[in-house]
Amino acid sequence: MGRDTTAFKRLIVGRPKRNEDLGDTLLQKRIALPVFSSDALSSVAYATEAILKVLTLGALSYLYLTPWIGLAVMVLMTIVVVSYRQVVHAYPNGGGSYEVVTRNLGAGAGMVVAASLMVDYTMTVAVSVAAGVDNIISAAPALNPWRVELAVGFVVVLLTAMNLRGVRESGRAFAVPTYLFVLGVVAMIGVGAAQVLLGHPPVAQSAGYTIVPEQAGLTGMALLFLGLRAFSSGCTALTGVEAISNGVPMFRPPKARNAARTLLVMGAIAVFMFAGITALSMVANVHVAEDPCDLVGFAGSCQTTPQLTVIAQLAAAVFGGTSSPMFFFIQATTALVLVLAANTAFNGFPCSPRSSPSTG
Repeated sequence: MGRDTTAFKRLIVGRPKRNEDLGDTLLQKRIALPVFSSDALSSVAYATEAILKVLTLGALSYLYLTPWIGLAVMVLMTIVVVSYRQVVHAYPNGGGSYEVVTRNLGAGAGMVVAASLMVDYTMTVAVSVAAGVDNIISAAPALNPWRVELAVGFVVVLLTAMNLRGVRESGRAFAVPTYLFVLGVVAMIGVGAAQVLLGHPPVAQSAGYTIVPEQAGLTGMALLFLGLRAFSSGCTALTGVEAISNGVPMFRPPKARNAARTLLVMGAIAVFMFAGITALSMVANVHVAEDPCDLVGFAGSCQTTPQLTVIAQLAAAVFGGTSSPMFFFIQATTALVLVLAANTAFNGFPCSPRSSPSTG
């Protein structure tokens, strides 16, 4: 019985390591990028959609604000990435904003930051997994009745099992889907841009839909607050940016330099993908609403038929429909990387030198 238990434990969590061998678990940049950046990179898949859903509260009349709000989000993302690079160099032992606040304002203020991060990471699991399931259902609408069961299963089975194997081993599982997701989105943006230059811009499935407004004729402060709400929703594109600065001790030496370079690459990729998806959404006239029943012309029953996500509509428009191989490739990699992005809640919480694998 004991032998069976040991074999099962080895299968789940792997073989034990000696203290002197724990340095081998430190991450190279090419593995650290998907481990710590999957959340930030995957959030671009739903950030544009979050902006559009807020602006369409006034039907189609406020969509002209989308590029300006997108530009503001990109500027803020750039500022945050540059700031965290400074944090990485100034506090090479990791901890991110928690370490900065604790050292400069005291332990009490640091605990407030830690508590806010805990809430943030709990929400990250919920939002990322839900967005991943949305993209699965966009490709396979028949799964819509099992939406909740799919989400819970991904968290309980997939993420928990991966993390029991350790950060480095789970990082190998992250690398392939994250890089495939980036490759797919970049290819979609490139092909879409080429179609625009050739005079045949992509047209979204929802381009002919109109939307029943919940609020119309907004001016002055009301319009300002609508724009600010859309901006705050679009700032989901910044989700997970802090994870690298929190996990500096998990990098191979020189830790701070490797973490800073990884952060720079992550920021550049995320900004490019968010800009491309937002621009393509405007070109293709993607129309989405918080409630599908507000979409006039929506095919099927709005009560039971899910609307396609923004990235699904773009993939279909660029690659020739929902039956094309690239459509399923984009949906599969997007869904997988969104589910894996919830892993930030497992490995992105601030760690100290005492918890670094290199110290044993």
